Amino acid sequence: MRVPGDKSISHRAALLAPLASSASVVRGLSDGVDVRASVQAMQRLGAAVECEEDEPGLTIRCAGGGLNVASAPRLDCGNSGTTARLLAGILAGSGIPAVLDGDPSLRSRPMRRAIYPLQAMGARIEYDGEPDRLPVRLRGRATGTLRTLRHRGRVASAQVKSAVLLAGVLARVRVEVSEPALSRDHTERMLAEMGVPLTFDPGRTGAGDVSFDPADWEGALEGLRMTVPGDPSSAAFLIGASLLGGRTVRVEAVAANPGRTGFLSVLEEMGAGVDRDPAPAPGGEPRETWTVHPPDGLRAFSIGGDLIPRVIDEIPLLAILAVRARGRSEIRDAAELRVKESDRLAVLARTLEKLGVVVEETPDGLAIQGRAGRLSGDVETRGDHRIAMAFGVLDAAGDADLRIDDRTCADVSYPDFWEALEPFRRGSRRGRSSPAGRVIAVDGPAASGKSSTARSVARRLGFVHVNSGLLYRAITWWALDTGIAADEPSIEAAVPGLDLALVPGRDGFDVSVAGARPGTALESSEVTARVSAVSTLPAVREVVLERLRRAGRHHEIVCDGRDIGTAVFPDADLKIFLVAEAGERARRRLRQRAVYFTEGDVERETRRLEARDRLDRSRPLSPLRRAPDAIEIDTTAMPPHDVVDAILDLAAAAFR
Repeated sequence: MRVPGDKSISHRAALLAPLASSASVVRGLSDGVDVRASVQAMQRLGAAVECEEDEPGLTIRCAGGGLNVASAPRLDCGNSGTTARLLAGILAGSGIPAVLDGDPSLRSRPMRRAIYPLQAMGARIEYDGEPDRLPVRLRGRATGTLRTLRHRGRVASAQVKSAVLLAGVLARVRVEVSEPALSRDHTERMLAEMGVPLTFDPGRTGAGDVSFDPADWEGALEGLRMTVPGDPSSAAFLIGASLLGGRTVRVEAVAANPGRTGFLSVLEEMGAGVDRDPAPAPGGEPRETWTVHPPDGLRAFSIGGDLIPRVIDEIPLLAILAVRARGRSEIRDAAELRVKESDRLAVLARTLEKLGVVVEETPDGLAIQGRAGRLSGDVETRGDHRIAMAFGVLDAAGDADLRIDDRTCADVSYPDFWEALEPFRRGSRRGRSSPAGRVIAVDGPAASGKSSTARSVARRLGFVHVNSGLLYRAITWWALDTGIAADEPSIEAAVPGLDLALVPGRDGFDVSVAGARPGTALESSEVTARVSAVSTLPAVREVVLERLRRAGRHHEIVCDGRDIGTAVFPDADLKIFLVAEAGERARRRLRQRAVYFTEGDVERETRRLEARDRLDRSRPLSPLRRAPDAIEIDTTAMPPHDVVDAILDLAAAAFR
């Protein structure tokens, strides 16, 4: 196997290469959503960065010359804590004003540990809302520079260390960072590769110091040219699947940084055979090929202390392996997991208990009693990619039947994870092929309940809900924001090159346009008034159809809209066409507005819907019509849960 480029190294390349004074080319970056957030942030800061999809991963080309910011931008870090914390160091060191923000999950995660040492250096940073949480506002420096800092971290944190180092390097002031245990040193290695005079020991395996002294350094970062090695955390999940399936796996060209390979020693403690073959290390990062052989049976393990920072991303996987190990496994000193994308300790404990596994949750860890036998139940991922991937590994082993509510969140770090997992799957789910690439299309007239029904069906099946209207609204919002909403030729000329993407959210997909997430602004009255006209433009429809079909190729989706079963997914696995009497649809729409209404209001709304129906059916481009193979469901007299149950029965027959 080969795995995507290492996410941690990719983040740093995306953030540091644009700061160089000369050109950089970095290949093989992770193409996950998190790394794209770092690339887009640097573009928003005026860096000359070109990003293109390559094989494998992403390639970025930076002309050099640093940042060029005309005003204080608002930078959307998405769900990426690495993007937010490292950007804080870059902005603080550069004296550039900006606002760092993120999605609801990132907004719930603590920031003080990285922000406080930057404030201690003299950076002007304020919390825009809740203390210790995003958004944070960095204000430019009127005069002077940052102060020197000697930082002593109470816990090992590569993100905090990186933020301090980046601030010191860009402000050209001396900094020292000491850690109680080894954390990832990708930032140190990359800065050293770019000519920065750092003092650190890249071969250390325990606590250590890193320092930067600008004396005798001219201050120019050299261009970066490298190919990112494979992500060891991504490799770990495939290795875990191979162990549960009793197969040997060989993973090539993986990053072998000492701060990232702790899980291999845990696998050896569990009885696995691990062969490590070194390879050349361009870019300052060691890389290896790993061959892992399964034992006759996995043994329980016990981990804690200095090892935890070196296995922090793999602990959800290790917890899953503990379920199938002989004896009682223990994880200690891992309280850091409570402030990741989810409270991973709590989510693991609750989910395993629901599956019938004996688990003891402690403030900083878990104790898991291994067990044999079939496991079955629901997995609520809380939008956390590591949780989804870990339980996907358990499900693939063949002695579990799990319904994972959100598979698409794996896109954050490993967009093709479910496809990569397929060779390891042992057939507990007879007749099921790849978990990606199946589509349920839901069409129907306005106010027939398409979106709410599709959302519920997706949640019940563990599919992803895709609302096609979000993409049209996002383009309309962008056109309004750029002042071209009334200039249809300009929209058609610009939209083919528009950065428009469906990104994983907690309840289906969110939408990102031009590097921003409009969120609730998509429902504004201005967007509503203009979206119908924008959505009829051929170039707009072509772009939206391409994005929707891409989602259908890579995920199990339930997609709703006006022409989903006819134009967007004519080969959908199941097509549903919802209808209801116009008067009933009018009442539903008025109830959604949560206001008192009269029969007169119902009559007026009914007339509006009937006019909308006539318009939709008479459109020259993709008119509203039922596909010949769509199953029509009249919901006039049906409560919502009966409609959902009916579609689930049809899906069970279609996917048998």
